[in-house]
Amino acid sequence: MSTRTKPGPRERLLDAAQRLTYTQGTGIGIDALLKEANVARRSLYEHFGGKDGLIAEVLRRSTAEDQAAYERVMGAAGNDPRERLLAIFDWLGEVITEPAFHGCRYLAADLSLSDPDHPAHEITREYRRHLHGLLERELTELGHPRPAYAADQFLLLIDGTLAVGATRPETNPATPARDLAVQILDAVDAQATASPSKKGAP
Repeated sequence: MSTRTKPGPRERLLDAAQRLTYTQGTGIGIDALLKEANVARRSLYEHFGGKDGLIAEVLRRSTAEDQAAYERVMGAAGNDPRERLLAIFDWLGEVITEPAFHGCRYLAADLSLSDPDHPAHEITREYRRHLHGLLERELTELGHPRPAYAADQFLLLIDGTLAVGATRPETNPATPARDLAVQILDAVDAQATASPSKKGAP
């Protein structure tokens, strides 16, 4: 007979904080976190050094999950970089309609944590750097003339989709964001058209 191991205090704190900081924000009180996790206050300080450390670790865990989700969505779209990039917005269109969706965890954390030295900020920056690199890689493979700048544009569209999806979901923001993404990608075709063909050139 197999037995299921009950999560320890550290995992229970992470699970509770991941849920509550997303639904109620990083301002959630320590007592509420401890009650949800069913752990003693001592466990919080033993494992994370305090609430700030717990929030940082929650964000670190979430970024790993979300990075994997982006890569999974793009991978499922096939080998064409254009289709892989546009698949992001098709997926986001589904994400923002889920009942459990409450916006972008990372944007909310950056806005609510006023201390610029809070460890969470470096984690959110690293998350965006990773996502930017993922987008830039696809844009480079596609032959975009300015892949880094285009990746910046894609990040704006992603952030905007998530923000509007949380505040005005009835507007279906993923659809216009996808249309704008198409315009960014069309710069590749425009460059190809503008470049004279070497074939038959004098």
